Amino acid sequence: MSSAVTRELILEGLDCANCAAKIETQVNHLEGVNIASLNFMTKTLKIEIDSSGLVEDVLGQTHKIINNLEPDVRVGEKGSETIYKMTGVNINPIIIFLLSFILVAVALLSSLPAQIELILYLGSYLLVATPILYKAGHNILRGQIFDENFLMSLATLSAFAIREYPEAVAVMLFYRIGEYLQDLAVNRSRQSISSLMDIRPEYATLVSNGKMEQVKPENVVCGDIILIKPGDRIPLDGIIIEGSSSLDTSALTGESLPRYLSRGDEILAGYLNIDGLLKVEVSRAYQESTVTRILNLVENAAIHKAPAENFITRFASYYTPVVVFAALVLALIPPLVFNAGNPREWIYRALVFLVISCPCALVISVPLSFFAGIGKASRHGILVKGSNYLEALNYVNTMVFDKTGTLTTGNFKVVKVNTEPGIEPADLLYYAAAAEYYSQHPLAISIRSAYSGIIAEEQIEEYQDIPGYGIKATILGREVLAGSIKLIDKENIKHPQHDLDSTQVHISIDKTYAGYIELSDQLKPDVHQAMKELRKMGMQKLVMLTGDKESTARQIAAELELDEIYSELLPQQKVEMMEIMQSRKSKNERLVFVGDGINDAPVLARSDLGIAMGGLGSDAAIEAADIVIMNDEPGRLPVAVRIARDTRAIVIQNIIFALGVKAIVLVLGAVGLATMWQAVFADVGVTIIAVINSLRLMRGNY
Repeated sequence: MSSAVTRELILEGLDCANCAAKIETQVNHLEGVNIASLNFMTKTLKIEIDSSGLVEDVLGQTHKIINNLEPDVRVGEKGSETIYKMTGVNINPIIIFLLSFILVAVALLSSLPAQIELILYLGSYLLVATPILYKAGHNILRGQIFDENFLMSLATLSAFAIREYPEAVAVMLFYRIGEYLQDLAVNRSRQSISSLMDIRPEYATLVSNGKMEQVKPENVVCGDIILIKPGDRIPLDGIIIEGSSSLDTSALTGESLPRYLSRGDEILAGYLNIDGLLKVEVSRAYQESTVTRILNLVENAAIHKAPAENFITRFASYYTPVVVFAALVLALIPPLVFNAGNPREWIYRALVFLVISCPCALVISVPLSFFAGIGKASRHGILVKGSNYLEALNYVNTMVFDKTGTLTTGNFKVVKVNTEPGIEPADLLYYAAAAEYYSQHPLAISIRSAYSGIIAEEQIEEYQDIPGYGIKATILGREVLAGSIKLIDKENIKHPQHDLDSTQVHISIDKTYAGYIELSDQLKPDVHQAMKELRKMGMQKLVMLTGDKESTARQIAAELELDEIYSELLPQQKVEMMEIMQSRKSKNERLVFVGDGINDAPVLARSDLGIAMGGLGSDAAIEAADIVIMNDEPGRLPVAVRIARDTRAIVIQNIIFALGVKAIVLVLGAVGLATMWQAVFADVGVTIIAVINSLRLMRGNY
């Protein structure tokens, strides 16, 4: 059975957002395509194909679709040097605009014979209109009628037909100038957003047999040794084997303070080496490195579209044909049916309709706003996997938190070893550490760290991990239980009652209670401020789910002023509790769960929106969550919410502004109070303003 195959195409020269939406729609309708998503900002078309046997057929049909809709676009497969189509000659458009302007100015300002004036107007018009006329004709032959090329061609040629020569030329000239400025604005925005994530190093310095060689990071394999000089960006994930240095981690975590790393520490691709010389043993291939996975997720975030984006795509498919037919009705019905005035005047009004019927302002600015918001979030160490997840943050009233590793540091310390009579503290700590030998739970790691002796693996004869309870092991022939008091009760072992606020690991040896180890966990430094800011932002409920005992949970809840706590929960009980809370929420509300992304994967998957804390370098966190806080800080949660709200505000502003201006000019045009000049502004001018407004997201601190 063949599995799905993904291909990514780069569409160089793609500057029409409306055409991009059409390409995406048509590719999605191809047989064998599971899903296709075209990211206009990165010019990347990602196609998931049902099976490998259909790849060539789907790619062939995709090239035909692109060629039909945008014949000047150059198509290449991502990661390949092959370009499938190269067309077009790049002549500086400013020269063409200047020549066209000179010709029309001479015709307007000079008293020339009518025939000469017409030749000058036609010459000026053809200079700027030829590419538009060619595209319109090319698209009509392929059944693609309702696009901006057809609309502008029809409007200006009709203006020539009713002898409105100056306006016909001026409208096409200013349309082309506006289109040129629009492309500049979009390309500038692409560069601005790309610069936020421009953290892929171009080379790695490979050390082999005492020699150094600069190679592409893609050519380095696990186990190779690379040299990192001061000022270099880390090209691949690895372990430092020699040297120490301060590193700028802001590209991944948003942290402004450098992080000091030395021999034995993990180092991630995307960090910037500040002052030390490092030798690093590569632990992940380039394609699996942290920076590559993060950038791929950000670039592919366009697959998960927000409701506003889907609305605009659907709206654009109906809007343009409706306006064209409305223009036709406006041109014919009043003069022919109602004998209302001069037919030429009604045709002119209809032409105003045609000029403003292109929905580019919306089709460009709405996805751009979300892409800018996602880029801004990534700059602050917040990885958002899709614009729908960024949008969902606007509808969150309740945040549910895991405790360990989320609200607390998860770095427990043994503070006291309490034993029953006849048991030495050192012996209890040994049995506990040996029982926890294979566990990666934070409590287990802390207990092993507290034991100063050596534990040999052969001392552990049997081992059983009991999820939610603890460990059952045979050590040197003795049966040892290490875990929560529930494990001791489950095995029907008698024990004294304890009412402590600390976290404990209880130990029994050969069915006899031996004592308990007290451990303490600390709240993260910024968690108090984070909770206060979330309250100010309107979060109605802050809830904690934890497997820890009730007394410990209540202590933390009181300190953070949480609304609800649910303690002593097994993993499946956390999922059940999340389902109960979801059944209580309103239809439009989104329920967020914030966990560490590893132990809480089931709850993250079950929640409306999963946010992983502690995602840096963690495959499980990045895979399980919808949003990943890359530096483990709860203080990034209010930042994420603010970015989401600012993004939504700008999206709404652009929609209202674009539709509002177009509606006003449409009405004014219908009653004869708007000219084609104003119609050009309603089309191209509004697009430029909307794009600039979207770019405001790239500025400001959070």
